[in-house]
Amino acid sequence: MAQTPLGAFLAARRARLTPDDVGMVSTGTRRVAGLRREEVAVLAGVSADYYTRLEQGRERNPSPAVLDAIARTLDLGPDARDHLFRLADAPVGAAPAPARPQVTRGLRELLDAWPDTPAVVMNHRLDLLARNALADAFYRDFTDAGNYARMTFLDPAGRTFFADWERAAQASVANLRLALGRDPHDRAALDLIAELTAQAPEFRSLWERNDVRGKTHEAKTFQHRAVGELTLSYHAFDVRGAADQQLIVYRAEPSSRSAEALKLLGMLGTSDNSRPGSSESHQPAPR
Repeated sequence: MAQTPLGAFLAARRARLTPDDVGMVSTGTRRVAGLRREEVAVLAGVSADYYTRLEQGRERNPSPAVLDAIARTLDLGPDARDHLFRLADAPVGAAPAPARPQVTRGLRELLDAWPDTPAVVMNHRLDLLARNALADAFYRDFTDAGNYARMTFLDPAGRTFFADWERAAQASVANLRLALGRDPHDRAALDLIAELTAQAPEFRSLWERNDVRGKTHEAKTFQHRAVGELTLSYHAFDVRGAADQQLIVYRAEPSSRSAEALKLLGMLGTSDNSRPGSSESHQPAPR
């Protein structure tokens, strides 16, 4: 099959990048210049088969979201990105920035009505959209408690905070797989997956396993720098009127060591209100 102009362009731009350029570890003998098709696919958040069909001219209707993900992966400038869109016969235009999900005032007030237990609102990308004061204290070990996957794989605190780090890592990846299955062209999710793939080898290995799983209700153990070990169960509730949001409430067994640790954490939190974010998480600006 003759290569299409779109396929030739993608192959040429792929050949100009090395694994080092995108933060990937090079493995095995490389028979082609630049990145492999499979590597571009992983970084762009699409299947290897889909990207191969795109290069070979067998996929003729890529969505703008997919093209944007590929453009970012191949480090295309504005003119090259527009050229990619024209070759794909897709409308050229600035990609819309994802709107920040809004947590209603009533839901925020509900979070604050639980002063004795951590409570958060999370979306399918594992962004922490809002949290109460005790949740802010609970996650204080992290540099930025804005996304659970970033906290797990990229923040040094994650390795100690999650007592069973491997379990936490597997759950985060499986949840992101489920999220991408619901919306394969979610730009923010694709950006997050590309970021984690480039910066965390463990994430890349787990992502390739294709495990898919939603949240469970099993107790989890955490190691907090200020109060020590906490074993907490939790319940997740879908938020009516906001299909992408879940309310998650943690709970310690009454009269347990973890319950006492939560009380202590609450007292420490009220004595240190200088850290921002007691009611809302801070997400990185869209790239």
